[in-house]
Amino acid sequence: MRIPILKLQNYLLVSVQIELDDQTAMQFQEDLLGKIHETGATGVVVDLTSVEIIDSFIAKVLGDVVSMAGLMGAKVVFTGIQPAVSMTLIDLGIHLKNVQTALDLEQGLIKLKQELEEK
Repeated sequence: MRIPILKLQNYLLVSVQIELDDQTAMQFQEDLLGKIHETGATGVVVDLTSVEIIDSFIAKVLGDVVSMAGLMGAKVVFTGIQPAVSMTLIDLGIHLKNVQTALDLEQGLIKLKQELEEK
């Protein structure tokens, strides 16, 4: 199953509406990086509001997405991380360093805009 990636001005918006498994996460990574390359987007907001469960592999893939997007010139902001997901990440010892977060999509877009204006 593919996760839709929408373009809004110079940003990409992603709303993950399914639970991520390993294959879907890898497909998402490939699709997102391809879309950044295709559109020249400078920012990405990934909304994880519907994601209730995460494991170490999925967390690594999401962290890699941030690093790879950065190498391509795009900033990434995660929004809507559920309390259970944040607790699981901490319990697993996973710290997504240099990853910007916001409570919701609107705040994520504001934070992304601020980050890009500081460049």
